[in-house]
Amino acid sequence: MAGGSHNRYLDVDLGTGAVRVRSFERDELERYLGGRGLGVRLLYDHTDPGLDPYDPRMVLVFAVGPLTGSAAPQSNRFSVTTKSPLTGGLADSHCGGSFATKLKRAGYDALLIRGRSPRPVLLEIEDERVELKDAGHLWGQGTTQTQGALPNRFGKAVIGPAGEHLVRFACIVSDARVAGRGGVGAVMGSKQLKAIVVDGTHKLEPARPEAYKELQKSITKYLLAHPMTGGVLPELGTANLVMTTAGRNIIPTRNFQAGRDLRTPQLSGEKMRDELLAKREGCLHCPVRCGRLVKLQERVTKGPEFETIGLLGNNLGVFDMPDVVRLGELCDDLGLDTISMGNTLGFATELTERGLLSSELAWGDVAAYRAAIERTALREGLGDELAEGTRRLAALHGGADYAIQVKGMELPAYDPRGCVGQGLEYATCNRGGCHIRGSTMFLEATGPVSIDPHSPLAKPELVILQQNLNAAVSSLVMCWFSAYAMIPPPLFRMDPNSLAYRLLMQAMLHSGPIVRVVLGLKAPTKLLWFEKFVTTYAGRDFSMGDLTELGERVFNLERMYNLREGLPPSADTLPARLLQEGTSRSSPAGVPLAGMLSAYYHVRGWDAQGVPRARTLQRLGVRT
Repeated sequence: MAGGSHNRYLDVDLGTGAVRVRSFERDELERYLGGRGLGVRLLYDHTDPGLDPYDPRMVLVFAVGPLTGSAAPQSNRFSVTTKSPLTGGLADSHCGGSFATKLKRAGYDALLIRGRSPRPVLLEIEDERVELKDAGHLWGQGTTQTQGALPNRFGKAVIGPAGEHLVRFACIVSDARVAGRGGVGAVMGSKQLKAIVVDGTHKLEPARPEAYKELQKSITKYLLAHPMTGGVLPELGTANLVMTTAGRNIIPTRNFQAGRDLRTPQLSGEKMRDELLAKREGCLHCPVRCGRLVKLQERVTKGPEFETIGLLGNNLGVFDMPDVVRLGELCDDLGLDTISMGNTLGFATELTERGLLSSELAWGDVAAYRAAIERTALREGLGDELAEGTRRLAALHGGADYAIQVKGMELPAYDPRGCVGQGLEYATCNRGGCHIRGSTMFLEATGPVSIDPHSPLAKPELVILQQNLNAAVSSLVMCWFSAYAMIPPPLFRMDPNSLAYRLLMQAMLHSGPIVRVVLGLKAPTKLLWFEKFVTTYAGRDFSMGDLTELGERVFNLERMYNLREGLPPSADTLPARLLQEGTSRSSPAGVPLAGMLSAYYHVRGWDAQGVPRARTLQRLGVRT
């Protein structure tokens, strides 16, 4: 292996059984590196415009990156890219587990799957051996039972009944981790592909062993010493955000009708730590260990992430932590995205409350929600409508103004009326309503800084900076949580009431012109560990300027894919509830999107309608 890649990918046609090993085009790996960037490049090039996501000709791309298998901290992840059955545009979802390293060790940088099998199958890859096996005995099983039936030595990626029944927000599960968003599991199910297992024997060696070894040690030490990656996340997991978001009035409550509930503390990370925590866990080669194993009365099981707590708990009026654990566990086993599921249940409950839908759903009714989740995965009764997601449910029953989605994908557990930059990020995200494609709320409301969360100043520039960095890190296929450590530790220790802190926040609020300059630079320095890892492990001189340009290139290609597939710029919006209604005295108005959006388009180098200009694409080398 040279340059952090094998320079080849596996192309499997499930319809014909044909298997081909292909080399990449000359510039593909250089310009897109891997993961998210490589995934959208392959999707764009290997599909005709206008294909239905369930068309046999649609491709499903699993991609790793130049650092996969390197043991660099937080590098063991893979991406899944396809056309979303939920939005009609790009779907890309990322996942931990052991699958990524196993695919890289098998000798491939990506796996491209096309066609539809005439029967349920399992794809088994072991170095050069690629075999399709009958999976009829696994069809209908949950993800836990399916993975348990497969050999332990393999990395695994499987779907549950939700993927088999083409639930539009079905996910792919690997170990205890989930590629959750956009309906990638439904596309896998449409191909009658129940599972992929992979293993390999290829050796992965750094280009500069001594420099890489020293960097690995120093960055691991830095992450473990950092207040976020070495403190908050290991201690409380992502559930640390429950009390933070409640304090900021931005945790969804009763389908985003409010920003907190007096009972929200019952779902806190502190409560999980003190009463339920059995053990910390994490992905391969991750020193942070932000995952939770919790003790229920009968067993030890996976603890819920913040999004699951926010959408299946607080948003539905469910305030018993063990109940939220069980609802999240059920979704994982059935192969359902907990964000879209919780949001869809919240919308359906409000429709029921308003008399627009006949159902048994009611705030806090755990039994009714559990039954609805099970019926959704099987598309039975009302579950057949819930399986379509909030946008399509609103088309059937009304209530589009409070169907909390962007481009058809349901929003995660951060109400943007208390962090308006995050609202702009939701509106412009290429895969739809998503927080993990920039996480601007960390700069406004959930991190150590608070750049006036209700002001639109500097937000277009900061959102673009965050989105570009995220697209680059996602193309390396590293965990975005590592980016939290980019904020210097002293900021975590500053008194928010001090004059120094207030002056700093004011300076950041007026930093838009400076950020614009930064966005236009191609800095030759290596400021972060991401560039240094690419340089020492892959042997390619890679700078901060290369990193940011990579992210901008990937983001623009994604935009062009969405435009090609008929997703109009007018989809860059938020539901009326978030634009027009406030939640409290501190958040008395909706998100001021219009002004931020026009500035965003301008800074991006797009025209007033939100279409990338030819000179922007040419500068970035984006081929369409």
